[in-house]
Amino acid sequence: MSQKNETGTLIAALVITVLILAGGFWWFTRQSGTNLGVLTGGENNPAQNPSPPTQPANPGTPTADPNSAFAPPQTVPTGTTVRIAGSTSMVQINQALKQSFEQQFPGTVVETKAEGSDKGILAILTASADIAAISRPLTSQEQSQGLMAVPVTKDAIAIVIGEQNLFQRGLTQAQVQGIFQGQITNWSQVGGDSERIRVINRPPVSGTRQAFQELVLNGGEFGQPPNTNIVTMQRDATTPILRELGSNGISYATYSQVADQQTVRIVPVDGLTPQAANYPYQRELYYVYKQPATPQVQAFLGYVASPQGQGAIAATNQ
Repeated sequence: MSQKNETGTLIAALVITVLILAGGFWWFTRQSGTNLGVLTGGENNPAQNPSPPTQPANPGTPTADPNSAFAPPQTVPTGTTVRIAGSTSMVQINQALKQSFEQQFPGTVVETKAEGSDKGILAILTASADIAAISRPLTSQEQSQGLMAVPVTKDAIAIVIGEQNLFQRGLTQAQVQGIFQGQITNWSQVGGDSERIRVINRPPVSGTRQAFQELVLNGGEFGQPPNTNIVTMQRDATTPILRELGSNGISYATYSQVADQQTVRIVPVDGLTPQAANYPYQRELYYVYKQPATPQVQAFLGYVASPQGQGAIAATNQ
């Protein structure tokens, strides 16, 4: 073979080798970029991942669980009715969302009823409501019945006394627990005047009562006879409880329901008021539905997680 042919063969082999190496490098960097995007949460090709972008969380108002949330509706059919039953703690939130939802989607109706978390759960299990508003987490038994909870917002439980009460101090968490468990029965035991403490309690169906037991009593029970200073109300409603306080009563309520009341005072706990970020008695509020979700449930819960819905909720905390 001539030297010229040998030179041509070597050049051709070199070109082929370079092309192979370049192709391999291109394939490797493409795969690495794809894997890096998956591992770090980086953006991939929109055509391969058509899911819509999520809205940023509204500060102080947790958004719905992404595993159970629904897309915000663009339209809702005229005549759609959404029935909500449950916690008295969510009355203001329900009303704010009702007004906002009905205004954005003319011809729709949102019906609300507040008789307690447990009754709200019963209402959706018996199909007399579409959504339950509850102020406690679902139990494992309730989850096994096909119920799904969607977080709506955080809430604080305030300790309240009547405006006429002469007690002007704060309480420690231990003192609050002692009062509601019947171990502290006179205001003089916590630095007040010598007068018997009357504890105004909510009925067992109240989600706020159940949350109070977990947060304040560490899962314990309220005081029992012969401690007769505890009065249990027949109905889970905040207004009658506040009227019952008088000059020596004490009770608890969701903060938003008593923040602007002129007839009661909020008692600081460990020197903190419910507005404080590290206030000890905070909880989550939820909307609950039964799977599979109906179209009206999907529309309403999708709206709750939308910027408009979150704005309506945030307005109730101002």
